Amino acid sequence: MNQNTSASPDPAGQHDLFDELEPAVDTAFGTTRRIQLDDTSWVDHVPGWMQGSGHLFDQLLNEAPWEQRYRMMFGRRFQEPRNTAEYPDIADAPLELLHTVAGALSDQFGVPYRKIWMNLYRTNRDSTGWHGDLIGKVQETSTVPVLSLGATRRFLIRPADGGKSVSLTLASGDLVVMGGRAQRDWRHSVPKQSTPAGPRISVNFAPILP
Repeated sequence: MNQNTSASPDPAGQHDLFDELEPAVDTAFGTTRRIQLDDTSWVDHVPGWMQGSGHLFDQLLNEAPWEQRYRMMFGRRFQEPRNTAEYPDIADAPLELLHTVAGALSDQFGVPYRKIWMNLYRTNRDSTGWHGDLIGKVQETSTVPVLSLGATRRFLIRPADGGKSVSLTLASGDLVVMGGRAQRDWRHSVPKQSTPAGPRISVNFAPILP
């Protein structure tokens, strides 16, 4: 399987005209495009789900508690190629717009999204490798929304045991939602790219897990 959903590239990470509008989300999810990955897994791409996304991008870039994290691999300590911030309980998130977004997603998917996890890709050289989210180890099926803010970047998802990937090109304000067994049977990534790009923030919403 090899599919592609594209949007106009934004190598400088500049906000377009729609990005400068007052923030609002499409509660009708009218632009949703569903890709059925297999019998039990799917991914939705919702282009332009948030208008005025540049406002939220600027606030998070300047105010979120970003930090550089490390992880142990093969007995060595490696610096992660991105910055990370989180609000373990959305009640502690100071930006009211995040509460509005989480509420709209909860209403649509019937999931009480209470935790926010964010990655900051500072340039085109920052990335996330192939992985499934933690919720896949706790729940057989799940619905995981990710809001893209800032520069346009590719998002890839492929079978856990390898194979061709589905490629989505996400612009600022786009929403991608992974559902069904996608966190167990599939792996996703944001790869490095050779084309210069400005900063991008991915905002991941999750319930509070036991």
